[in-house]
Amino acid sequence: MTETRSHDRPDLPEPLPPEHVSDDPGRPDHVIEGAPGAILAIISGPSGVGKDTIIDALRRRPHTPEYRYVVTCTTRAPRPDEVEAVDYHFVSRAEFLRVRADRGFLEANEVHGNWYGSPRDQVRAALAAGRNVILKIDVQGAQVVKEQVSEALLIFVVPPSLTTLFERLRTRATETADELELRQRNAAIELARQDDYDYVVVNETGLAERTAERIDEIIAEERRRNDDRRVRV
Repeated sequence: MTETRSHDRPDLPEPLPPEHVSDDPGRPDHVIEGAPGAILAIISGPSGVGKDTIIDALRRRPHTPEYRYVVTCTTRAPRPDEVEAVDYHFVSRAEFLRVRADRGFLEANEVHGNWYGSPRDQVRAALAAGRNVILKIDVQGAQVVKEQVSEALLIFVVPPSLTTLFERLRTRATETADELELRQRNAAIELARQDDYDYVVVNETGLAERTAERIDEIIAEERRRNDDRRVRV
């Protein structure tokens, strides 16, 4: 069911251990079923592949009301340009751990001392209303969610080549040399996991709108093909 190209699989450097591992906060005491046909779509891909740009392009498409975008909870402090409930839900560590203990996250992970989690209630509410849900998480988190929600649709975004990806990372100029090397090696880890996904989509440089259109088509095709599917969360 994947769509890929031969150069999506270049020779990869020996991967280093990931900087974090998502955990399964535990299954809830009960599950709910979404409305028939509603889809939980997980979008993953290595750093620098353009996931945020693609999601911004999805938001601009004319039928945006059909989608709900999960806003991650985090314990880290907001950056100057970040907006509460748009970029993240900023919560205290105590509040985050309370929600996690109550199994309120589909998946959660701790990165550099800060927690991040995908709120289960956001996903449930959107699916119950018949909306398609977009959840952007890494490959470890996607695996955790897939183990809980077998009906989840997994979409992996890849660059045209590793060379292109590494050039994008260098051009951002937001990391030190050591951080850049770590991101490159983590990209190798993630790219090696693309066979775990239902679809693999190439994001060509400068063509995020086209990539968003393709993801839109995939979700529409899946909904038509399985119009009686009920996602259990």
